[in-house]
Amino acid sequence: MQYQSIQEANEAVTQQILESQPFLLDVVPAKDVISELNGKVLLHAGPSIKWENMTHPMQGSCIGATLFEGWANNEDDAKKMLESGEIKFVPCHSVDAVGPMGGITSGNMPVVVVENKVNGKRAYCNLNEGIGAVLRFGAYNDEVINRLQWMKDVLGPALSKALKQIDGGMNVNVTVAKAITMGDEFHQRNIAASALFLKDIVPYLLTADLPENELQEVTTFLADTDQFFLNIMMATGKAVMDSAAEIEEGSIITALSRNGDEFGIKVSGLGDQWFTAPVNTPDGLYFSGYSTDDANPDMGDSAITEAYGVGGMAMIAAPGVTRFVGTGGFNDAVQTSDEMREICIGNNPNLSIPTWDFQGACLGIDIRKVVETGITPVINTGIAHKTAGVGQIGAGTVRVPLGCFEKALEALAEKYGVEVE
Repeated sequence: MQYQSIQEANEAVTQQILESQPFLLDVVPAKDVISELNGKVLLHAGPSIKWENMTHPMQGSCIGATLFEGWANNEDDAKKMLESGEIKFVPCHSVDAVGPMGGITSGNMPVVVVENKVNGKRAYCNLNEGIGAVLRFGAYNDEVINRLQWMKDVLGPALSKALKQIDGGMNVNVTVAKAITMGDEFHQRNIAASALFLKDIVPYLLTADLPENELQEVTTFLADTDQFFLNIMMATGKAVMDSAAEIEEGSIITALSRNGDEFGIKVSGLGDQWFTAPVNTPDGLYFSGYSTDDANPDMGDSAITEAYGVGGMAMIAAPGVTRFVGTGGFNDAVQTSDEMREICIGNNPNLSIPTWDFQGACLGIDIRKVVETGITPVINTGIAHKTAGVGQIGAGTVRVPLGCFEKALEALAEKYGVEVE
């Protein structure tokens, strides 16, 4: 054992988180940075899963990606390719990537490139499509495909030209530190961070020599997309938590993710292994005309934000979100973050929260504390309709199944040959 105790190892893991310096460097086609996508391959959210075990929204996202890539000309042909195994599947997390909801990412989709300057660790995430009929919720009509084409041909290249003018890239820590004081928790609410990103990128878009119509389209899209920063935050969380995972000891969560079938966690002392349990269906508020009966089980890599210590872990930073996700009001936000603090080893002073008496966001979810207390992390999440193509029908929260932590703690005890305390 490299460290004298698990506590000492955990302190080293969290120090990696505290010292991380994530920078947004570029936006590029996914296949340029993920070699596995140079072929008929799709990335998906969560632990590994087969086509037949995917929920309908994730299958719908796969159909949409197949049509977008031009591998099939119609829905029926796309389904045949996917069902036959002609198109392969790889978890986003296995290739330094993350993806929201279905997580489906194909080679020609643009992805953000975030690098932790401390160690050169990079992570990738596709771009946020906005709201309405979107691929991440399983939609694949002409509107969805046309938007993806525009993002590939216009939005991605424009952002790349702008970012390349920023010496060293855009400092994500600066944006996040500002936005958390403005009411964002970086999973369900990213309005402030998205506005700050727009403010910072526009001067470079203006000097990127873009056609006037494209400049207007790009700036309008960014202004209209309140959740645009979420995908940047997801790549940031992945780069930071993968850096923390380089300390291969301890009991700190380094990844949280779900694929609609299983919820999976990774732990610093247990390497790249997923510990899984059946995923839950979120509780929350539904759009008019929908109810729990319409909801799809939870899915997406976006819970990397909670692994980092924000999202549902930092509900107090965004008390307005509590009404949107159906959990109450300000007192409920305080109670949620106080409860989450009980399963972490500290607070992150880089993410000071004014509404929490300027305490830092939660730092380092410890699986030992989760099992001991029975308190599991709260995840803020969107709710997808269980039928592909309908899209988002609400928003709420979901708990990570306790079984994931119990399995991980058992494995940790076996690794160290003693009861883990």
